Amino acid sequence: MAVLHLIEGPVGAGKTTYAMDLGQRLRTPPLVLDAWMVTLFRPDRPETDLWTWYTERKLRCIDQIWSVAVGLLDHGQDAIAELGLVRGTDRAAIFARAAEYGVKLRIHVLYSPQETRRERVAARNTVQGPTFAMVVSPDMFEAASDMWEPLTPAECAGQDVRFIAST
Repeated sequence: MAVLHLIEGPVGAGKTTYAMDLGQRLRTPPLVLDAWMVTLFRPDRPETDLWTWYTERKLRCIDQIWSVAVGLLDHGQDAIAELGLVRGTDRAAIFARAAEYGVKLRIHVLYSPQETRRERVAARNTVQGPTFAMVVSPDMFEAASDMWEPLTPAECAGQDVRFIAST
């Protein structure tokens, strides 16, 4: 049975790089939220009220990424999705959707110290590499870091969860 590999973790943990590496190993392209957001919406990004603007577009992208992932799974191909599900309630919704559709999930949770993540994001802001990341200001980094809710034992129960320390 094909597997949906869900890549999660706090901002700057290396999720996109990990997803791209996993994609090479599994021979399937990763579906990365930031890539969709940059391609579809970066030209329209407002100077103010960013979170409201971002949240609504993020939900649309997640729905479309889900649709593409299910299409891959229906054709017997593993799928990789990096969706930026920083809150337990957001992950619970995806877990429920996976259960409803009979999708086999494997959850890869990346983590690294906040200072390491802060340095990565600052470097990524300066040199946009192959990860298609959105520019994240220091204030946005702190806010996004504060939003991250680590997976709880209850979330992990009955799930195939892999915790990966990124360097």
